[in-house]
Amino acid sequence: MNKYGAEFFGTFWLVLGGCGSAVLAAAFPDVGIGLLGVALAFGLTVLTMAFAIGHISGCHLNPAVSFGLWAGGRFPAKELPPYIIAQVLGGITAGGVLYLIASGKAGFDLSAGFASNGYGAHSPGGYSLLAALITEVVMTMMFLVVILGATDQRAPQGFAPIAIGLCLTLIHLISIPVTNTSVNPARSTGVALFAGDWAIAQLWLFWLAPIIGALLGALVYRFIGSEKQ
Repeated sequence: MNKYGAEFFGTFWLVLGGCGSAVLAAAFPDVGIGLLGVALAFGLTVLTMAFAIGHISGCHLNPAVSFGLWAGGRFPAKELPPYIIAQVLGGITAGGVLYLIASGKAGFDLSAGFASNGYGAHSPGGYSLLAALITEVVMTMMFLVVILGATDQRAPQGFAPIAIGLCLTLIHLISIPVTNTSVNPARSTGVALFAGDWAIAQLWLFWLAPIIGALLGALVYRFIGSEKQ
């Protein structure tokens, strides 16, 4: 059970750290951390957890990553259900803790979105469903290429957490205006269940697109990373 516990707590930290930065600190009066700060917060959650639990569970923290590692031949199919359950439960628990903290401030309003992912009227920049779909697929695809490449036995050892954390930061810098950045169904679910309404109605996209993107990323790395000439 160690690895499932590690995935639970790792995903808890990702959602609490990343979404917490967006809900509590992004627009804090006068000294808000803004888009750059939120992007960095998400990257730091993965970087810190990769060093903390990478040797225990592999530090997936993301159902799409688990699917991508399976498609890339790095993860057994039988482990997918328990990993995904642990990740989603970790995300929901973090959403609950964040709700308890955020609701302690007068004027707190879930209608602001609670860091949920969305498209159309619920995209931060008003981007369409198609734009959101393409963004989430492509960003997750590139995330998996970086993960598979950085953890390849031929890559420099010990630096994978840095590359992966910085990649997630870059992904957020690109795509927060489009979808508020998911690339992670557990992250999306963890806050959508508390935001309710439209966030739950649009949640399907933030499961479908990241998983498709992860599978594509695995295929890309199998092609470019093959040792066969």
